Amino acid sequence: MLVRVAGKDTTSVISALSHQVRYLPDGLMTSLTWDRGTELADHKRFTMATDVKVYFADPKSPWQRGSNENTNGLLRQYFPKGTDLSGYSQAELDAVAS
Repeated sequence: MLVRVAGKDTTSVISALSHQVRYLPDGLMTSLTWDRGTELADHKRFTMATDVKVYFADPKSPWQRGSNENTNGLLRQYFPKGTDLSGYSQAELDAVAS
């Protein structure tokens, strides 16, 4: 799932993620493992809105987020590292995710 966000602040990220999770089939996303960034500081609100549990990986432990790291590698085929994704619509991100 690729989600277009208005900003990197916790309110924007939580709102965008909560909105997109509602479109997933029931039971598909039961947990989310996040890094230690401040974007998910309000993770309790996300869990209450979506019923998706949030876990945090230990610092400098990318293996704890294996599927995320693998997905990032696959996305590099479409978006080289450092690409500004703000110019892409949610529909375009959905097409890449598919």
